[in-house]
Amino acid sequence: MSTSIPEFTLQNGNAMPLLGFGTAEYPFGSSSETMKETFLHAIKLGYRHFDSAAIYQSEQLLGEAIQDALSLGLVKSRDELFITSKLSCSDGHHDRVLPAMQKTLSNLKLEYVDLYLIHMPVSLKTGEIGISFKKEDILPMDMKSVWEAMENCQKLGLAKSIGVSNFTRKKLETLLSTARIHPAVNQVEMNPYWQQKQLREFCEEKGIHITAYSPLGGKGTIWGTNWIMECEVLKEIANAKGRTIAQISLRWVHEQGVSVVVKSFNKERMKENLDIFDWNLSPDELQKIAGIPQRRGSIASEFISDEGPYKTLSELWDGEI
Repeated sequence: MSTSIPEFTLQNGNAMPLLGFGTAEYPFGSSSETMKETFLHAIKLGYRHFDSAAIYQSEQLLGEAIQDALSLGLVKSRDELFITSKLSCSDGHHDRVLPAMQKTLSNLKLEYVDLYLIHMPVSLKTGEIGISFKKEDILPMDMKSVWEAMENCQKLGLAKSIGVSNFTRKKLETLLSTARIHPAVNQVEMNPYWQQKQLREFCEEKGIHITAYSPLGGKGTIWGTNWIMECEVLKEIANAKGRTIAQISLRWVHEQGVSVVVKSFNKERMKENLDIFDWNLSPDELQKIAGIPQRRGSIASEFISDEGPYKTLSELWDGEI
């Protein structure tokens, strides 16, 4: 029995499932046949939004899983799925965006993605996709020209919607000052330890939908923390409700009116993460979560360099840290 996931209609009229399945498995490129089986199992359970990125090196296996799901009749048509991918920093240059988009579509064996995001507001010298790079390879992003190329991808029908990831209010303002097509989505870290209240208010005012990544603290990623799973406030609420800490955190994110991407390849937890829609947190519980001290988990310190565009973490995150 698959779960039906509620949807949100983006400003351009495209519907996006409010719960998505993340495809990043660290270390990137260690993907295997089991990952494809996991994606198929996720489709069987009811997941319809899959979140990928060039840097994750999961696009090909996701593409194979989509083909299998169609041939097995798990979904009737491609239109039932919502597929997101992201532009890598090394392709964050005006003339690299379209070829990167075409490569993503080739990997996914699709004619279009539902959402294409700029992964980070920073560019790297063109080269191999990877998470390790030299400090001198970090370049300022020419946001105006890169976004124009993203807009072109949407105009060509290669992406139904375009957006950004890891953008602050200040960086969104810079982008919006020249954008002809406004970003539909800003995908950012968000969980009870990093609630993003000001950014959420700003994006709501501008018609930009927020998608939360690392709703459980990103454990198992390069920078992940155990803050969520060890949080006494969340433990207390979970025990009182007969739920798991993960479910409490996901439900809290859902109740903030944003979509969320979860990533567990454990079959039990994949199922458990779907069970967040038919119950609520009480005003008292929401108040307790609102009181959790705030700290960003993913600080992206690898992009800080004395010679680069961001010399401090405060410059990268515009003080939102």
